[in-house]
Amino acid sequence: MSKYLNEAIIGNKNMIATYTGKGELLRMYFPTKDSKQYIDFFHTGVKINSSDLIYLHDDINNTYLQYYDTDTNVLNTEVTNTYFNLKIVQTDYCLINENVLAKKYIFLNEGSIDLDVEFYIHSQLLSDENNMTSCKLIDGGITQYAHDFTFSTFAKGAKVNRHQINDSINNIKRGEIWDKDYIGMSKDSSVSYKIGKISPNEKKEIQICILIDENKNISEIENEIERIKKIDFEKEYLNTKSYWRKYLKKHNGLNLKEAKNSYEEQILEIYKRTILLFPLLTNAETGGVIASPEIDEERTQCGRYAYCWPRDAVFITKAMDILNMNKESEKFYKVFCKKTQSKNGMWEQRFYTDGKLAPCWGYQVDETASVVFGTYQHYENTKNEKFLKENLSMCEKAVDFLKRYLKDWLNLEGKEEADKDIVKEELEQEYNDPTKGHKYHVSYDLWEMCEGIHLYSLASIYAAFESLLKIYKLLGKDVSEFENNRLKEEKIEKNKKELEKLLSEIKKYINENLYDEKKKSYVRNPEDKKMDVSILGAVYPFNVFKAKEKKIQNTVERINMSLRTYTGGYQRFEFDNYRNGNPWPIANLWMTLYYLEAGEKKKAKETFDFVVKTCGKHYFLGEQVNNSTLKPDWALGLGWSHAMFIIVLEKLYG
Repeated sequence: MSKYLNEAIIGNKNMIATYTGKGELLRMYFPTKDSKQYIDFFHTGVKINSSDLIYLHDDINNTYLQYYDTDTNVLNTEVTNTYFNLKIVQTDYCLINENVLAKKYIFLNEGSIDLDVEFYIHSQLLSDENNMTSCKLIDGGITQYAHDFTFSTFAKGAKVNRHQINDSINNIKRGEIWDKDYIGMSKDSSVSYKIGKISPNEKKEIQICILIDENKNISEIENEIERIKKIDFEKEYLNTKSYWRKYLKKHNGLNLKEAKNSYEEQILEIYKRTILLFPLLTNAETGGVIASPEIDEERTQCGRYAYCWPRDAVFITKAMDILNMNKESEKFYKVFCKKTQSKNGMWEQRFYTDGKLAPCWGYQVDETASVVFGTYQHYENTKNEKFLKENLSMCEKAVDFLKRYLKDWLNLEGKEEADKDIVKEELEQEYNDPTKGHKYHVSYDLWEMCEGIHLYSLASIYAAFESLLKIYKLLGKDVSEFENNRLKEEKIEKNKKELEKLLSEIKKYINENLYDEKKKSYVRNPEDKKMDVSILGAVYPFNVFKAKEKKIQNTVERINMSLRTYTGGYQRFEFDNYRNGNPWPIANLWMTLYYLEAGEKKKAKETFDFVVKTCGKHYFLGEQVNNSTLKPDWALGLGWSHAMFIIVLEKLYG
């Protein structure tokens, strides 16, 4: 299972690379942040004075220290083999303007005897074509390839000492590889470089490069490799650090100052890591944002996170706006959302960041509602009316869908007449659910665990309706003039009246069907009355109810009784058994937001402190926190967790 747990992330606008805390390269995404995986494994090691192979990521005599260069996405891993007293400093970074992963290794002899060192790389790739990858020896390294990609690993200024490109997996652990073929069909390959004799206190180094390319022939690849070998990597290293430090300074939207104590230092580091993480999750062309660079391709532990859920992205773009990433967040709505909206106005569960539909297993109505809400939230930050005008039609289509959906599921009067005017027969058939007597499929909750009519989903629809009303008010009568075939003023007025009525209907339904008088609490849906932290979505961000309303206060008491664990972390909902029912940073941050809305700063600090104290060693927030170890558990670098953290910080320090 440890294979699937990232601890560090680096990248540029086209690539992400993920690592363990021991410096093992786990996976690489290219040319987008959700592309297929290329690496099954990428192992490095050394032979010292004719020893067996000592893997850098796994040896009983190795000690580890890992850290980022301050305020950058440049990762360092110090591996010290205590038996031979050899320290290896591995520095990894993605060049800013090249699709190249640079890996610099410095070898330092900290002992008292000479060390003769040979450096090994053993890698196995994945392919969509029956896992059929092959290999060719090139100048300075190897190129592993399939029909649609090449993966080249080579050294700058060093020659290959030995290689094996056919089935080296059977003998590599002994440090034995044989130079038989220059080209072969095995999916795993090995190459070694002679570092040579290192005297006590002496240093030597080697620069390794990884280049991924698509749909190029071998001569093109070889030309590209020769060009990259001419790059001044010391200069690129300095440029990369400079780029990220400037990026961090530019996006310090909350103007946080230097910390005064260790607690503030922890907060500041999570804040800075968040700023450095967001561009690594975002498709620079479309604005689509992956949830997390999680890598479980075979779904042995979960359902894979390297997709864009519109809901998650709306929270992330809200945080981006706080961090002065307005262009990035605007692109999400203007490009990605327009590209992915269905003909009937809805958004499906999740997408690839290029806009193509990703694997889904159901419908979540809050995905659609969130986009409308998020569109107005972006305006609130930027005050860009042109943006609203450009996206009005998109929002109206979504709201039309939400109106039909709501009328169908809440059995509101007039739904049949409204549907006849707007919905085509084929679309009605597509979302027909005859077993339940409804025109549209039942919605999953935001956790994708439970089907039904959910309080959170209804709150998101409420916020979408309210957002469109606000957009109408802002744009005024000009709303019908800036685009051809726009709704006329009288039809807009009719729509406004209908939305105002539906807002009342939603509130009425929630109070009549989703407040349990016995529990003295709101529940997540009428048939599954478990407590759920997402109920607080009706307070923040959707503002259906105020924090100090008695029914909400009663609900918060019930949440504290049923969802708070002995560690101070909160579960998502009662009897959550996903990965042992661990607490989620999102749940704690939601409680923090509630307490801040209620003016209870002491309680807000308690729920917030849990998140601060349980972050990863590089200040990444995960999906969950292991309730036993109090360390992040699963999907480290979860965009939604980091977004909620920034939203809390704005309320604390903005």
